[in-house]
Amino acid sequence: MTHDPHGWTALVLAGQRPGVDPVAAHFGLEAKALMPVAGELMLGRVLMALADTPQVARIIVLAQNTLKLKAHPDLAWAVEEPRITFQVSGPTISGSVLAAVNDPAIGLPVLVTTADNVMLTPATLAEFIAGAGSSDVSVAMVERARLEAAVGPNRRTWLTFKGGAYTGANLFALTAPAARNALTFWERVEQDRKSVLRLASHFGPVLMAKLLLRRMTVHEALAAAGTKLGASAAPVLLSDGRMGVDVDKVEDHALAERLLTARN
Repeated sequence: MTHDPHGWTALVLAGQRPGVDPVAAHFGLEAKALMPVAGELMLGRVLMALADTPQVARIIVLAQNTLKLKAHPDLAWAVEEPRITFQVSGPTISGSVLAAVNDPAIGLPVLVTTADNVMLTPATLAEFIAGAGSSDVSVAMVERARLEAAVGPNRRTWLTFKGGAYTGANLFALTAPAARNALTFWERVEQDRKSVLRLASHFGPVLMAKLLLRRMTVHEALAAAGTKLGASAAPVLLSDGRMGVDVDKVEDHALAERLLTARN
């Protein structure tokens, strides 16, 4: 497989948020990224999907403890792979991504994903990259009906707009310098990410009212949010409903195992 040498840089967020991660703790592990799912490390699955995607020129794993990740025998292949490097991340996710984007050796365009995005495949990455062309920031999302058709009813953080409910797919594209404005904003609001109300409050009362009353489609809402951020923003709606599943809870791990076993 030939890779585009001028292609995308993928940043894989493989660090730990402050405090104990409930999923890692359940399995007696310190690092969530090193948790196996259906016989493969979560981080290994994500790195393999990226390494098998021709549009991805290089992959940077960001984590607080890169030595622990690199020492794992199941990641020996990744340590040997010339396109994959491991970098120590900063204290916040957005700050770490911003530092990478501002590094002249990295620059743009950049894909951002997470070590627990275990349903990721080269086909989904190609679909997302194809859809991420026209805006500064692209956000991968999965429609609720599509996810439930693929995996059954599911507890997720659902964002409800005019025309449907959506969940994020832990996949972002930053393609233009204005994307830095979005990262700077995200650094300010990151702690509110799980509360739709608190997150919406950062965008001002008019946009918040329209969101609460479901007056906007997902495309209109992201476009309006982007205007506030000083960057154009658009969703890329993924066709694989399983992409709405990441491993945030113990029951997510069981679901991911079931889906991956079925796929294999």
